[in-house]
This record gives sequence, C-alpha cells and structure tokens, in this order.
Amino acid sequence: MYILTENSSLANNYLAEIREKNIQKDRPKFRRNLIRLGEIFAYEISKNLAYASEKVETSLGEKETRVLKDHPVLVTILRAGLPLHQGMLNYFDQSDNAFIGAYRGSHDSKEEFDIEMDYITSPDIHGKTLIICDPMIATGKSIEKAYHAMLRYGIPKRTYIVAAIASQRGARFVQARMPECRLYLGDLDKELNSKSYIIPGLGDAGDLSFGDKT
Repeated sequence: MYILTENSSLANNYLAEIREKNIQKDRPKFRRNLIRLGEIFAYEISKNLAYASEKVETSLGEKETRVLKDHPVLVTILRAGLPLHQGMLNYFDQSDNAFIGAYRGSHDSKEEFDIEMDYITSPDIHGKTLIICDPMIATGKSIEKAYHAMLRYGIPKRTYIVAAIASQRGARFVQARMPECRLYLGDLDKELNSKSYIIPGLGDAGDLSFGDKT
C-alpha cells in the first residue's frame, strides 16, 4: 500500500484543501484539486510501468530515450471519480478508458448497504495494466464490485486501485479481498460512522464536485 501523505509533498496541500469545509464551497477548486491528485497518482504509478528504448529526432540530431511501452486502461466509477480520472488521463493521455455506474443502494437491518451497478463500458483489458480510481474508499465494497465486473473484459496483467482518501477498514477489505491489486492512497483515515462515511474524510465527493443529488 502506497500512501502519498507518508512523504511530504504538494499532495498534502491538495488533500488538505479538499477536506477543508470552507474551501470546499469553491466547487471548481475542489474539482481542480482532485484533478491535481490524479496527475500525481499517474506520475507515481508511471514509475512502475514498462518502458522501451526509442530514438527521437530533433532538428539537430538524434537522442535515444525511454518511453512508455504500454499505456494502462483507466477505469472510473461515475460520477464522483470523474475529476480524479481526468487528472490521470491528463498524464496517460493515450490510454483507453472504462466507465462504471455504481452507487449505494438500500440498507439492511444492520445499516449496511448494497452496491448497485447499472452501467459499464470497457475495452478489452486482457494482459493490460488496469487503474481503477474512485476518490473515496469507505467500506471497499464498490471497488470490489467494480474490479470483479471488469474481469468479464479480460484478466489484467496488473491492477492499481487509486483513491484520494480511504478508511482503514476499507483499505484492509481491499487488501484481503483483492490481494493481487496494488493500493495507492492519498491519505488513510481511521473511522467510519454509522452510515459508512469516512471520518474525518471530506463528505460526499460527488456532491462537492457536481452538486447535490436528489
């Protein structure tokens, strides 16, 4: 598990700002900070990908360099994941993309909730690197369901799961249920409340990015 805040960097500023309730009122800035975090995650993950030697012709000569060999497939969970996804797409700008519509459904008597999924579109992912991003991992259920839904499109070579903030419970759940996936987080929070929202978290990332839903 890789956590951005374990090392001091500008990522700490962006994470602090998406949490701060007064700054959250500036909706464009909230989205922009998630985009920035997506760009940082893309850069960090790029260090682990495969590269190939290539000669580049300049106006004055040639230079041998190393360029990305295979672009990952980027997956996002609608709608909250769109800004984080856009940040990753800014860097992995040749990548294919997949989109999943998933949301919290009805609660049972134990105040647990089901994850409903009503939309998915994806390219073939067999043998490719997969990056699934969602700004929050609370219980980990939506990420698990999204990941297993993606497997109908092929078995990836490697899968990264990216979130701005996760709960300790959610991170443990992902690691236990999907040990083959690598987890990249902005920050890790200790608690979930009775409605399974991360504490202190930041609230509802989808509402903060795009407006309250009815």
